[in-house]
Amino acid sequence: MLKNTLSGELEEFKPIKKGEVGMYNCGPTVYNYAHIGNLRAYVFSDILKRTLKYNDYQVTQVINITDVGHLTDEGLDKIEERAKEESKGVQDMANMYIKKFFEDLSELNINVGDTIFPKASEHINEQIEMIEKLESRGFTYKTSDGIYFNTAEYIGYGKLGNINIDELKEGARVEKNNEKKNMADFALWKFSEKGVKRQQEWKSPWGVGFPGWHIECSAMSMKHLGEHFDIHTGGVDHIFPHHNNEIAQSESATGKAFVNYWLHGAFLNLKGEKISKSKGNLVLLDEITEKGLNPLSYRYWLLTATYNSPLSFSWDAIEGTEIALNKLHDRFRELPEGGKIDDNYRALFKGFINNDLNTPKAIALLWNLLKDNDIQPGDKKATLLEFDKVLALGLDNLSEVEIPKEVLGLVKEREKARGEKDWDRSDELRNKIEKLGFGVKDTSEGSKISKI
Repeated sequence: MLKNTLSGELEEFKPIKKGEVGMYNCGPTVYNYAHIGNLRAYVFSDILKRTLKYNDYQVTQVINITDVGHLTDEGLDKIEERAKEESKGVQDMANMYIKKFFEDLSELNINVGDTIFPKASEHINEQIEMIEKLESRGFTYKTSDGIYFNTAEYIGYGKLGNINIDELKEGARVEKNNEKKNMADFALWKFSEKGVKRQQEWKSPWGVGFPGWHIECSAMSMKHLGEHFDIHTGGVDHIFPHHNNEIAQSESATGKAFVNYWLHGAFLNLKGEKISKSKGNLVLLDEITEKGLNPLSYRYWLLTATYNSPLSFSWDAIEGTEIALNKLHDRFRELPEGGKIDDNYRALFKGFINNDLNTPKAIALLWNLLKDNDIQPGDKKATLLEFDKVLALGLDNLSEVEIPKEVLGLVKEREKARGEKDWDRSDELRNKIEKLGFGVKDTSEGSKISKI
């Protein structure tokens, strides 16, 4: 079951082709580093992809790279403008941000080994061909600054999310242009300014210029997934205008339905405001690691809420999930090998994730399993590994914790103090150990050390 923005309902997922899924996830615009709010979208799409694979679907995933044409409300290209500010070549700048984007995905255990990452600048011909189709079918018109899509010619414009076009205001995520026939009309192709040589511009039937943002996603998704495919995801801020524009131009060009299921992730907020580049309240994944926190703690924290629920970021929250993640890893290490997956727990887990990716219930189930005395330790380990095929909290790749000599020395000294029943000294040493980032647990087999 998936919450489809197109219908507003929770729907049973039925693929177009049995056993196969085509999925397009709106990717980064590479004029800056991806912040943790951006990265939430890719954790969401990763959980979706892993869930589909868990249900034995063959998944073709496409995540686009927007390296040209993402326009500001004033119609300027964000990529070109940022390159000017940084005094860099556009592609050099873009490649720097792309490289960091892939590093962040890896840190968050996001599986992209078989993902297709098309770049907008490498699909100009496909975009021009699509605009030509729209032109031949009467959906376009020309202004002094470009070729525009006429939204009045597409019946049902705004159907995704039930957008009321009459209530929109110029400039509110709508490009300004006094020559537009309708306020919601959008640029398919922008002309290069006369007398100005852009770093990225191409010849077209209408003149030298560059594509608009929306046409890129339609052209790239249809090239790699076909004219009609299963799932398209993005953030709630993509619903209008980006995704409604994609639907309008795609269905106008092909005469058929574009996408069956539209899924949208909620905002990540900081102090009550959406984390965004425009607001300048960015938190980068590097800031999490610089504080000595595991980036998977951020992933874990995201999974404690559903993908379509707003979340408010705080350092206390991430530090809290770091403790929970370390505890999970420690408990997992203690479990023996050789068990088998518990069928009842597997069925419960599958039921939760298949119900619109309910990761909070899946996380709660994980802890219930660990506490369940009726399940053999080895079976717990096998079942946790089964859950981690979807949750990807790093259980399948855990290394032994490296304990510093200083900590080992303090633990040995504490054991001696306990043997002498010097409880004050024992507590003092425990505090010192914890300040170094480790916990110590007293068991019948001796002291057990864990990372906290």
